[in-house]
Amino acid sequence: MELNKLNSLVELFFETCKTKTINDPFLEWLKPKQIKSSYTWDEVDKRIRVLSKHLSKNLSLGDRVILLSENRPEWLIADLAIMDAGGVTVPLFTTYSEKDYEYIINDCKPKIFIISNDIQYKKIKKFISKETLIFSFESFFRHNNSDINDVSALEEIFEIYSSAPEFSQQIKLDYNKNLKRNNLACIIYTSGTTGNPKGVMLSHGGILSNCEGAQKILASLITNEKPVFLTWLPLSHSYEHTVQYVQILIGAKIFYAESLEKLLMNISIAKPTIMTAVPRFYQNLFSKISMNFLKQKGFKKKLIESTIFLGTKNLNKEELNFKEKIIDFLCEKLVRKKIKKQFGGKLKAFVSGGGALDQKVGEFLNSVGLPTLQGYGLTETSPVVSCNILEKIKIDTVGPPFETNEVRIANDGEILVKGENVMLGYWNMEKETNDIIKDGWLHTGDIGQITEDGNLKITDRKKEIIVNLGGDNISPSKIENLLCLNERIKQSFVYGDKKTYLVALIVSESKENKKEIGVYLENLNKSLSLVEKVKKFKLITEEFTIENGMLTPTLKLKRKKILEKYKEDLEKLY
Repeated sequence: MELNKLNSLVELFFETCKTKTINDPFLEWLKPKQIKSSYTWDEVDKRIRVLSKHLSKNLSLGDRVILLSENRPEWLIADLAIMDAGGVTVPLFTTYSEKDYEYIINDCKPKIFIISNDIQYKKIKKFISKETLIFSFESFFRHNNSDINDVSALEEIFEIYSSAPEFSQQIKLDYNKNLKRNNLACIIYTSGTTGNPKGVMLSHGGILSNCEGAQKILASLITNEKPVFLTWLPLSHSYEHTVQYVQILIGAKIFYAESLEKLLMNISIAKPTIMTAVPRFYQNLFSKISMNFLKQKGFKKKLIESTIFLGTKNLNKEELNFKEKIIDFLCEKLVRKKIKKQFGGKLKAFVSGGGALDQKVGEFLNSVGLPTLQGYGLTETSPVVSCNILEKIKIDTVGPPFETNEVRIANDGEILVKGENVMLGYWNMEKETNDIIKDGWLHTGDIGQITEDGNLKITDRKKEIIVNLGGDNISPSKIENLLCLNERIKQSFVYGDKKTYLVALIVSESKENKKEIGVYLENLNKSLSLVEKVKKFKLITEEFTIENGMLTPTLKLKRKKILEKYKEDLEKLY
């Protein structure tokens, strides 16, 4: 399919759908079966057409529609139906604070709300005016909320339409061909580590351009076997939102995971060929596998050590001698194959995005048979700018830039991006838009370089750099990632702006771990430069979470919020 000739994401879906058979499986939610959880391509096609027709009675081109739901098949159906009806999807994280919900709803002024169930409805009901239309995924929603009279359950709408004599003619109606590539497809609010969220306006062409850029990476991951994805990162996040259109492009089957806690169990059921996730998932995976490896003794221990050593050599394209080739063959059969089986046995690659993946974590996962491709992007770039390719993994980089966007490095080292994938702007924020997009170039706020082989390498985050009293620039995230490689350290936060040395907050399950963590930090400091060394730390047991406001919905540290609570404790370390 020639993506550069398509006009909309709606067209992408319906054109792909024409290549599918009536019973071809498409979407499956790994949840208890008391509600419908699996759909064929044909069922999704019909539901999108019906919902689109129903929504279009009350939508004009460009009207906003709030979509608040956990990941499930109806999410994709609603997203496409909104756009086909001429509307603009405004997805909300289910983990937002009440303040964020209020701000976004007042900011985008939605015409319609689509909500999965009464659990989600209760989070925003006080911000919905009585005249606003509400649709729900689950039919019991309305009966549990008798104070709201205009809630329509989607399944009931589908039943009404399907029982109408003219239904067969209605669903044959073509998709919306009035949509253009520069039309607004969605407004995705950045979770924001400081201040209110910003509404990033992404176009149909921007997301299609991103899908086109992804085709090169996917070429080696797609074989004759139908690709299977397991989705768990929220669809309200720009990364996963675009990934669902990549999944449509390649005709994949999509499983929606139950939860992060049940992810490993869901993997064994779904047997994915590709999985996308954020760095924290891979950090946790590294810790779990490492802890299991540490328990091994004798021959098993030596075999594991060889697996990591030789796997890293393979990753770095270093030649193995005859003896090493034999040992590597045994490692493949006895270690890597066993690990792959735990992930369904068909995994071609993990793809990491949404933050920096620690180099040691990336090397480790690749060496033990779990190919992990690191990419880079922002919500403002629809979102991917670059990504590693399976045959040419350079773990210390984020791969070559997509051919559908341009990347250059400014004089101060900042990464600039230009292309159709760059956002149309921030909703209702002209000044902020002009501050970040200058002469068509998006200023990312990240510092980086282009390597000799054409890969993009991220070295720092412009806004998060610590400048110590001596004027040295220090990247806190680099040190935080290194700290979290220890299995006793769940999270860390490094502090030291305008100070003579660095200190840290370290989250651990027990304060009894303080001595061992102190020894680890002492050894870690030996590998760090003088200005990067962490001299003192405070051990805390309370985790940074989305619920307590210290993590964004994509699991990034809200540095401002952490400082509000712990600044006094950190200052006492000086």
